[in-house]
Amino acid sequence: PSNQVDVLPAATELAGKNYLILEVVDDIHDRCKYALESGELHWHKSAEWAYMLKGEVRISTMTPEGQIFVGDVSEGDLWYFPAGNPHSIQAKNTTEDGAEFILIFDSGKFAEDATFLLTDWLAHVPKGVLAKNFGVTDLTSFEHIPEKELYIFPSVPPPEDPTADMVIPNNTPNPYVFPLSKIKPAKTPGGSVKLVDSRTFKVAEKISAVEVVVEVGGMRELHWHPTEPEWTFYISGEARVTIFASEANAHTFNFQAGDVGYVPPTYGHYIENTGNTTLKFLEVFQGGIVQDISLTQWLALTPPSLIKAHLGFSDELIGKLSRVKQEVV
Repeated sequence: PSNQVDVLPAATELAGKNYLILEVVDDIHDRCKYALESGELHWHKSAEWAYMLKGEVRISTMTPEGQIFVGDVSEGDLWYFPAGNPHSIQAKNTTEDGAEFILIFDSGKFAEDATFLLTDWLAHVPKGVLAKNFGVTDLTSFEHIPEKELYIFPSVPPPEDPTADMVIPNNTPNPYVFPLSKIKPAKTPGGSVKLVDSRTFKVAEKISAVEVVVEVGGMRELHWHPTEPEWTFYISGEARVTIFASEANAHTFNFQAGDVGYVPPTYGHYIENTGNTTLKFLEVFQGGIVQDISLTQWLALTPPSLIKAHLGFSDELIGKLSRVKQEVV
């Protein structure tokens, strides 16, 4: 499923796709071929940020300087590819249900026709030109290039050790994967948060995120993001979101696992856990640095006389306002 601007009109800055790469490919009736699937070698016009929902994949990419990176990504972990950098995604033989992940692109107008596939290109290049390019004379070397794109196709499982897959050792200055699942969450009064942006995931210069956990009865506090839109993906649980768009304009929405929401920059909002289980979701931003403004912290640090004049709060209530951002309460 996709969430581009034509599906979610408000999401003009970010787009998302949910992919499931199966390990088991049906053959005839009850016979199965245990072959892994790969995403075809390709590149995009937009930057790509990914979150693994289940399973494990191996990714590879190359920079314009010819530096290479090959690595594995497990459940709860991330990868990132800058716009135009070629890359691959291959499911590993670790789970029966395959590998599932969410892809985020830094353009709300992202579409598959903005994806450049290796086979699609080479199918449109004369064999003589390919021979000149690759420095060979035998044109029959190119007879097996598919006439149509492969996109996602069965492939041989990668070796267990990523180093066995490397033509040369990884030599990029920074990794293109990030072990978010291994990062210790910051505990809050109502749950926890894991923040990842270009300060920790160095290569992710265009997209950043927060993994938020809200316990039963809790909520993501009232806040807003000064300059960047928020694209929200609900991983588990049930939520209610109210968004304030200024001029007495507010809207409330209900969400469950697998749903997507979008909050434009500067719009005040909060997210309540309305279910009887833990709520978990991703806040994804078009920008290298995560920023938000806590309403409670702002009021706590503003001259008390102004708060009294605006809201009629008592000294006692003002004194209880947290001067430290709480995130989840």
